[in-house]
Amino acid sequence: MKTTITSLLFLLFFAPAFMYGQNTVKGTVTEQSTSIPLPGVNVVIKGSTTGTATDFDGNYQINAKKGDIIVFSYVGYQAQEITYNGQASLNVQLKEDAAQLNEIVVIGYGTTTKKDATGSVESITAKEFTKGNIVTPENLLSGRVAGVSINTSGSPGSGSEIRIRGGSSINASNNPLIIIDGLPIDNNGVNGSNGVLAAINPNDIDSFSVLKDASATAIYGSRASNGVIIIVTKKGKATFSATYDAQYSFGELTDRVGVFSGDEFRQLIASQPVNGSTLNESLLGTASTNWQDEIFRNTVSSQHNVSLQGSLFKVLPARFSFGTTDQEGALVTSEFNRRTLGLALNPSMLDDHLKINLNANFAFEDNRFADTGQIGAALQYDPTQPVYDPSSPFDGFYQHRNGSLLSNGTTNPVASLLQRYNYGDANRSYGNLNFDYKFHFLPELKAVVNIGYDETSSTSIDYTSTAIATNDPVKGFSSFGTQKRTNKSLDGYLNYSKEFGTVRTELMTGYSYQKFTNNGGNTGNQRDTASFPSTFADPDVVLIGFFGRANLTFSDKYLFTLTYRRDGTSRFSENNRWGNFPAAAFAWNISDEDFLKNNTTISSLKLRVGYGITGQQDISGNNDIFLNRYRGGDQNSQYQFGNQVIESLIASEINPDLKWEETSTLEFGLDYGLFNNKVSGSLNFFQKNSTDLLFTASVADGTNFSNSIIQNIGELQIQGLEFSLNTEVIKNDDLNINFNFNATLLNREIKELALGQDVRTGGIAGGTGNNIQLLREGEAPNSFSVFKQLYDTSGNPIEGAYVDLNGDNIINDNDRYLKENPNADVILGFQSNINYKNFDLSFNLRANIGNYAYNNVNSSRAQYERILDNSVLANLPTSVLNTSFQRTADVIISDIYLEDASFLKMDNITLGYTFNNISKTLKSIRLWGGVQNVFTITNYSGLDPEVFGGIDNLIYPRPRTILTGANFKF
Repeated sequence: MKTTITSLLFLLFFAPAFMYGQNTVKGTVTEQSTSIPLPGVNVVIKGSTTGTATDFDGNYQINAKKGDIIVFSYVGYQAQEITYNGQASLNVQLKEDAAQLNEIVVIGYGTTTKKDATGSVESITAKEFTKGNIVTPENLLSGRVAGVSINTSGSPGSGSEIRIRGGSSINASNNPLIIIDGLPIDNNGVNGSNGVLAAINPNDIDSFSVLKDASATAIYGSRASNGVIIIVTKKGKATFSATYDAQYSFGELTDRVGVFSGDEFRQLIASQPVNGSTLNESLLGTASTNWQDEIFRNTVSSQHNVSLQGSLFKVLPARFSFGTTDQEGALVTSEFNRRTLGLALNPSMLDDHLKINLNANFAFEDNRFADTGQIGAALQYDPTQPVYDPSSPFDGFYQHRNGSLLSNGTTNPVASLLQRYNYGDANRSYGNLNFDYKFHFLPELKAVVNIGYDETSSTSIDYTSTAIATNDPVKGFSSFGTQKRTNKSLDGYLNYSKEFGTVRTELMTGYSYQKFTNNGGNTGNQRDTASFPSTFADPDVVLIGFFGRANLTFSDKYLFTLTYRRDGTSRFSENNRWGNFPAAAFAWNISDEDFLKNNTTISSLKLRVGYGITGQQDISGNNDIFLNRYRGGDQNSQYQFGNQVIESLIASEINPDLKWEETSTLEFGLDYGLFNNKVSGSLNFFQKNSTDLLFTASVADGTNFSNSIIQNIGELQIQGLEFSLNTEVIKNDDLNINFNFNATLLNREIKELALGQDVRTGGIAGGTGNNIQLLREGEAPNSFSVFKQLYDTSGNPIEGAYVDLNGDNIINDNDRYLKENPNADVILGFQSNINYKNFDLSFNLRANIGNYAYNNVNSSRAQYERILDNSVLANLPTSVLNTSFQRTADVIISDIYLEDASFLKMDNITLGYTFNNISKTLKSIRLWGGVQNVFTITNYSGLDPEVFGGIDNLIYPRPRTILTGANFKF
């Protein structure tokens, strides 16, 4: 006992010596831009083992003495070192480190860093998204990534045509594989919805990763030939914060197709004979109506988004979001409404060895679809007639009548829009549950399981007023349909990471299962007596994959990646069901070599080379072509057996030999960073060869149950060069200026077609069965096939006169030649963000060079014979004055209608101002305004040079939109 007391006295005596100069320091660590507390910040005395971490409220406490350097560090933020001067409290604000955040890149089944990436992968985070009137998520990437083009219609909530490096197929899908939080989604939508991405709220997205070359995409094997887009949604955080975003937009169409006014049309009818006969002027009215103005409108739309994030019960990071979108279409009666709910829970357990991510999303999409065919009706409807007629029996709308309705003529387009009610509702629930467990006994090994679910149910109804203009005794008609698609997936893999001296290894192996189902029904069309209620259930599509990847890094300089995937699909017969998709890549971090290590100009330089094979099995509407199938005939193919009427069964086409379309890609890349990475980017050269193309081609009569079936024929080659540049022009406390520039050069060529045969494609309006495009070996896909127009000595085109290219003195299809194609040779993107104190300015430009468009509006309508619309008169495009052509059939294939559609577009420009530290509760308010679809510079004579497939046949026009909004952070 005496010894114990002596020891305690000894410790008490010398304790002040041990603690001499030590003080308890307290404080709070917050985020600089929002003043939100940061939990889990490491607080360490530099050069010692003394340290702590901030709690959930950002508070910390540590013992320090004068002169100590306290280091505050947190992932994604710039570390701070502060010399302690003896104060009792020390509050610190950490600034976000954009470079560090951008270093992490999401890849297939895992993550990597930009330095360690061996494939062509580009990551875009929320701060880099394209801004503006963004309704569907893919437009956040518009013009932002080299090799990626996004073409969106002007229809409200409409989907987009997304192409990565020009796609890889001709007849099969060219859409990239899109993955949301580990769940590969189906590219097929449902009736009643605007598309597979229409239900996704862009405000919930945290980042995109675009995987472009085969060494990066081969881990997804059978669906990766067209590239992969990985979407990561926002997750919960430990600290509480809330945001409210409001946006209002006001749209107006700034251009119209030029047609004759009422007075001009009356003058034209009086002076223009057709087929040698004068026109009946008694059919003219006294009004002057611009029918395009009548069917189009100025629009008002809005978006509202609320998000809450923080820790439930102080241990469960969570995020909740709610969003509404109400978008009017420029075409009268077109509307898109969406409500979304999102929930993310991200707990960590077992000393952070087990991480769980739950993402649940619900979307409710309501649409009213306008009949876009009325755009064409508005061009040709008689401009001398009024919209309304008090004596009309058709709900007061003017219609061509002579006692009764004149049949076989265009009807009032305003009435056709307002008297038709085409609605679609789609309810979608999707999400995933992810378990990431790092083994306690072997922390280098982790197991990941991801369960995904996606279900969309839709209802569509289309009915017309009984007052519609028709001579049909059945007044009005309606149809009703339902559909449900489900997508279930299960992925599991093991990942082992370990360093052995200067060698770093990462090994991964896994299994993937996915099942797609599609069921629906339709009541039929009440006006069509040949139609009767029907249901459908597409055969289920099941995909199974086994995959593995090995990453080896030597001395942080030499990186090797080997990938292999074996996929099976239910779409093919048992003999061809499985496909093998290997890939290999090598990268050399040249800047880590001694001769560049201390270079002040070149901060990073990496050489990459990769090769891989990916697959394609997406055949729209043909899930079981290898099976013997039968379809029911209609009432005209029934037969009577006794007193019973039997519905016939008709055999469908079959191809049991169908197999994978495969794409092999070779790529050489160079990633660079200059001046401490203030300037960075990449240069890539690639070549893709797609073989065994899935192609609908003719078969000999009597050899199948159709004269054409899907076959494996042909080869397509795409070569390209990509360049990207990111730079910080100025970066200081008051002024930041950065910009991104990217350029893509593409060359496409068909190497082989079945039997070397040409295939006509690209159907056009005007006449019957006309095609304007051709597939031919040695040429770009969908090249335009046209006659070479002849001109008189004054330079005017001669109607129906073409060059006899083969010299046989006969003008026929053998004299058509290939001229250009709809795909751009060069795609450019430019984006800039400028921040001065509390002001922010951003804008986005895009350009296509070398793309051509066939002006089907003029080729099918700008001829004088089109004045006669059966028993009534019809308007014409004023471009008829440039040619004075009489007959559509004589001129529709002329190359005069093929135009250079190169363009430069400013998609958007926004200007904002942020008010910080409004109150203890309200951290900031950002007020902003902007313009969407600012301008287009082009020589193309149509409304818009950016048309799907290169054929301009009355696109849904894109309005210019004035934007205003406010962002509140709490």
